[in-house]
Amino acid sequence: MFRTISLPTDFDPQRFLPLMKRCADIFNTHVDWAMENHTYNKKRAHHALYAPLCQAHPDIPTGLIQTVRDTALEAVKATQFARIPRKKPTSGLRYDKRTLTLKGDKITLSCIGKRVKTVLNIPDYFRTIYDTWTFKSATANYKRHKRQIWIHLVFEHPNPDLQSEQDIQGIDLGLRHLAVTSDGDVHSNAKARAVQRRYLYNRRALQAKGTRSAKRRLRAMSGREMRFSRDMTHIVTKILAQQADVTTFVLENLASIRNKWRGRKLNKWLSSWSFALFLMFLTYKAEALGKRVALINPRYTSQKCNHCGHIDKKNRHKSRFCCVQCGFRAHADVNAALNIRDAHTLSATPRATAEQAAVTQPYATGAG
Repeated sequence: MFRTISLPTDFDPQRFLPLMKRCADIFNTHVDWAMENHTYNKKRAHHALYAPLCQAHPDIPTGLIQTVRDTALEAVKATQFARIPRKKPTSGLRYDKRTLTLKGDKITLSCIGKRVKTVLNIPDYFRTIYDTWTFKSATANYKRHKRQIWIHLVFEHPNPDLQSEQDIQGIDLGLRHLAVTSDGDVHSNAKARAVQRRYLYNRRALQAKGTRSAKRRLRAMSGREMRFSRDMTHIVTKILAQQADVTTFVLENLASIRNKWRGRKLNKWLSSWSFALFLMFLTYKAEALGKRVALINPRYTSQKCNHCGHIDKKNRHKSRFCCVQCGFRAHADVNAALNIRDAHTLSATPRATAEQAAVTQPYATGAG
């Protein structure tokens, strides 16, 4: 498992801003080459561009040219030529062991001309990771609002042994309720939705006003809503991951939920739904405790009766679930969470049929 430590530095931004701008040009050159040749092969890119770029930028360390090349081709690979990745003049720079040295609390980075060095101030909160985990790489970023260079250090540590799969908990994610578990626990999203509505109203009012003071206020507000939502998600996922009696968490695979047009209003709600962030936070918190996170196909989880298995759209009305066949009643999200849990249980059972096993997806943690 990996963890990132973000730390401010006293590096002079004027040393890094010219370097970032020129590395952005090198990045875009590699992307243009990859799109033209329709390949993201690093060896071919190295033979085609390394020597010309070294001649065009003789004062840029060659190690940085190679890390920028890798970053550019990985970006193209991630998009599979669907769009053209671009770097801005102040985009971050990846550093590896060729371009960065970390000894104790002292760090040195490659730059234009001589290397720059400083002593990092490591907070006690990060000290255990910093001293005992294996350092892998780093990224240097320029924070414009603070006019400061920050360093993000990536450390690796072996995953703890997985606990034996005992109690399985299904989790239904939603817009109104952030998470509802198969045990009946409901984590409301009302506070976050209220904050979103307030910031939306304030942004519209300030944008309509358009004065210099309104624009200053918009810049001051930027990022606050996102930080609040991330904090709420951190709190809920930490509560879920630290449950002593649960070893496996099962969620729906919602990766393609935004591919379909569902109306202007619902699409706007879905665009602000951070289900992928919830999955990422829960996954890394569970991995650190030796627990699993699994994904299943979300098909019919909200329409199926957990008591008799009958599937019908009429079973659910908003937050109420009442089976039209057997009369089973429950909170609609709790019923869905039970179906999510049972779908994983059936797929993990040796006697499960092929039809039952087809509804599941691999473990999100890779532990399955």
